[in-house]
Parts: sequence; structure tokens; C-alpha cells
Amino acid sequence: MSVGLPATRPGRSPEPPPPAAGDPPLTVIEPRSGWRLRGLGELWRFRELLLFLVWRDIKIRYKQTAIGAAWAVLQPVLVMAALAFALGRVAGKPDAAVPYWLFVLTGLVPWTFFAAAVAQGGMSVVNNQHLVTKVYFPRLLLPLSAVGLAGVDFAVGFVGLLIAAAAVGVLPGVGVLAVPLVLGVLALVAVGLGVGLAALTVSYRDFRVVVPLALQLWMFLTPAIYDQAGVTAGRVGEAVRLLNPVNGVVQNFRAAVLGGPLDWASLASAAAVGVVLYAAGAAYFRRVERRFADVI
Repeated sequence: MSVGLPATRPGRSPEPPPPAAGDPPLTVIEPRSGWRLRGLGELWRFRELLLFLVWRDIKIRYKQTAIGAAWAVLQPVLVMAALAFALGRVAGKPDAAVPYWLFVLTGLVPWTFFAAAVAQGGMSVVNNQHLVTKVYFPRLLLPLSAVGLAGVDFAVGFVGLLIAAAAVGVLPGVGVLAVPLVLGVLALVAVGLGVGLAALTVSYRDFRVVVPLALQLWMFLTPAIYDQAGVTAGRVGEAVRLLNPVNGVVQNFRAAVLGGPLDWASLASAAAVGVVLYAAGAAYFRRVERRFADVI
């Protein structure tokens, strides 16, 4: 007596047999082709997993540390101290409204968030290969959790920044209410880059070296440690200012904290660049995601 095989459709796997009485429903997960973006509905259904991944990364980062989350404040503070010592007399202005070290710190806090989100997001899939190869979940949660971890560090650093500003008599005005909006734009840019880099790093491990180097160079193209007014003069400087989406975000963050005027045009431009980066990064991530378990 011959046993027939389930009917198949061209290009698809055999149809599974119907579940027996009393068995749980059978779910078949198949890779999707094309450049389609991951549905937000699926990400929302896995939101608890996203929170768990962020919490797991927090515990791993600060496990067995003497000062715990205070490292989120010390990192930009130590960089600020080194730059203030080396460049204070060159880049600082005697008639400036705020001390040079505070000027630098207000640029380093958002930049540290951005650099950490991009670097950790780019390595998120490779660092979690034990999960990628064993269980199904939306892989896009991995770079998103990296941004969430950087956001926790930013919150701690931002509180430290406000305390440092108040210590020298600089109190933020109503403009500080724009900080969540500015941070949201910066997070959008970081997510777009982190998602694309996460997919590229799976296939090309060179990005493990390229990304940290590129971020170090990128910081000097961003007015985190200097005033862009005297640097972006000329066509080259203006082109760098327009093509760098982090430029407007850092400038607006500094203005929000120190009480300066906000540049809504540069913020809107950064948001537009962030949307394009996320759309391109997520589309590429979705296209190559089905090969992660095979090549990682």
C-alpha cells in the first residue's frame, strides 16, 4: 500500500497535515521574499520581549560593577574633562554665556547616546546569534533593544547634565520641553543606521571595525565639542552641515538645555533623513533576515 505525499504548490513547502483532535493549532513560519517592511503589528505583539531584551542588557552591562549606572554619567564627563583641558583655551570663548566645559557636555550627552545606539545596534544580531539560530521572533527587536539600552544611559546622563548646569547657575527654560522631541529624532536616525548595520554585519564582519572608526570620525564632523558658526563657513562646511543629520539634533538639544533658540528647520531635516534611513535599513534587514540563521 503506497503512502501519498501531501500536495505541494510550486515554490512552496509541502502543506502540513491537519492537527489531530486535542492538539494545539499548528503555526507554520515561512520566509517572505522582497523588500517589504516588517509589520508594526507584529512588533507590537512582541513588545514584552523588547522590554525583556532591554532589561537583560542593562543587567549584563552593570553586573558586578562598583558604581553601576553612574558609568553613563562618567563616560561623557571624562571625555568632556579631557577636551576642556586640551581645547579649552583654543575653542573656548572668554565672553561666552556658559563655560566651555558645559558647552561640550551638552553636546556629548546626546552624541554618546547616538554613538552607543548605532554601535550596539550594528552588533545586536551577531551578539545574539544563540537566539537567532534557535527560536523565532522578529529579529528587528534586537537593534531596537540596543537603542532602548542607550536611552536608559541617556536618561541617567541627562539628569547629571541638569545637575551640572544648575551648579553653575544655568537653569533650562521652557525650551527643555522640546528635549523628548529632539531625542526622538536622534533615536530615529540611530535606529535607521543600526538596523541597516545589523544586517550588514551578519554577512560582512568588517563592519565590527569600520563602525567604531566611522563614529570617532563622525564626532568631529558634529558640533558636539565646538561651535559650528566658525567651522561650517564656505561651501564645504555648509555641505557637511546639511548632510549630517546629527548636526541639527545636537544643536537643538544644546539650545533646549541652555535656553537658546531652536532651529526647527534643521530638526525637520534630520527627521526626514531619519525616516529615509529607517525605511531603507528596515527594508534591507527584512530582505536578508531569512538568511541570518544560515550565515551567522
